[in-house]
Amino acid sequence: MKVVITTVFLALLLSSAGLVHAANAERGQQLVEKGNCASCHGAGLKAPILPAYPKLAGQYPDYIFYALRAYQIGGSNPLFGRVNAIMSAQVQPFSTNDLQDIAEYISSLPGDFVVKK
Repeated sequence: MKVVITTVFLALLLSSAGLVHAANAERGQQLVEKGNCASCHGAGLKAPILPAYPKLAGQYPDYIFYALRAYQIGGSNPLFGRVNAIMSAQVQPFSTNDLQDIAEYISSLPGDFVVKK
């Protein structure tokens, strides 16, 4: 519980300090192409080559950023990290700003997600 409170506090502190990065979808596209994300997630990031790989196009940017950051953290933080050898290796070279740009680009792609009401 203390970890969650500390994490939320630090996030609020950084955002209030004006250190928030304005995501750039164009730069995100370049990073997605550099990372060759389509090799697993398919054309337009919405046609995965295997059913185990998720469709990404049109997903919320906050979710994409959170997932990518969790892969970066990996098993070193069991409360936040995600463990997947392929994704962990893919996201290691990217900065936090890079991940925000990637998330912005992916969210701008046309996807076939349906929001049920």
